[in-house]
Amino acid sequence: MAERYVAPGFDPRMHAALHRLDLRVIRRLEGLLHGEHLGLRAGPGSEPAEARMYQPGEDDVRMMDWSVTARTTLPHVRDLVADRELESWTLLDLSASMDFGTVREQKREIAIGALAAVTVLTQRVGDRFGAHFLHRGRLRRWPARSGKAALMALLSTVAAAPPSGPVEPGGATLADALDDLARARGRRGLRVVVSDFLDTPPEAGPAAPAAWERPMRSLAGRHQVLAVEILDPRELDLPDIGLVTMEDPETGRTREVRLTPKVREDYRRAAQAQRAAVRAGLRRCGVPHLVLRTDRDWVVDMARFVIEQRRTAHRLARHTPAVPR
Repeated sequence: MAERYVAPGFDPRMHAALHRLDLRVIRRLEGLLHGEHLGLRAGPGSEPAEARMYQPGEDDVRMMDWSVTARTTLPHVRDLVADRELESWTLLDLSASMDFGTVREQKREIAIGALAAVTVLTQRVGDRFGAHFLHRGRLRRWPARSGKAALMALLSTVAAAPPSGPVEPGGATLADALDDLARARGRRGLRVVVSDFLDTPPEAGPAAPAAWERPMRSLAGRHQVLAVEILDPRELDLPDIGLVTMEDPETGRTREVRLTPKVREDYRRAAQAQRAAVRAGLRRCGVPHLVLRTDRDWVVDMARFVIEQRRTAHRLARHTPAVPR
């Protein structure tokens, strides 16, 4: 029996819950090594590509497509697409707002688990994974590697990272991190963005999009992208507990606030508007959106999302013609 992955931030239930699932990559890849994903170019492989006219003396008669030949009454051969390896990169937001949690776990722990889950769900023969981190207003990179030992080292390193704390003015933002990821990693593959997206203004919309939308749209134009949003229930609603001292984790500023019914209602509406702005922004970018909460079983939510994503990939594959008519 295969040994299970166990590391800080990685729930042992994950392997059992997600053992038979895989996160489908439907965008074509480019690369030099052979793997288990569709490539951009024709070459040795097992996946059929387009049918074309047979060129005597140049084409191998063993590649003859007899069904197309019979239908057109002209000899046709079918090229094969080389199977390529997947290179996936995760942008993990470790800013101060991620060091927060009021229920089971902190948002950072959920984010680390999401990083591990996506890596396990997408790993095949020859695949590599790397990560970019936004931590204390600085951008850090983890080189792309493959194998269990690399995953364990990555998770242990992230779990050992100290809390972020307040960031000095001029520090890197989520938009800066997305720009860096797009510039540094041009090879086609999977890109996963794990963040709470709390720097999205509630009024963000088509007229005034969030700062991260432009680099996110640029990233989605070349790669398959998945956005994982991490939430805590206290970011959506406040309890009726009277006078409290609140702190902005990004700046360190504190303020005493009396949670009257009006203040709580205004907070709830602003939080709903902000979440709606995040959803609308990701929709405009054409990026799938997965929400994981600290008060829910995020492993179950991840499994449900993957199952739905597999159904979507199946429908797309079914409605994509293999041979041009």
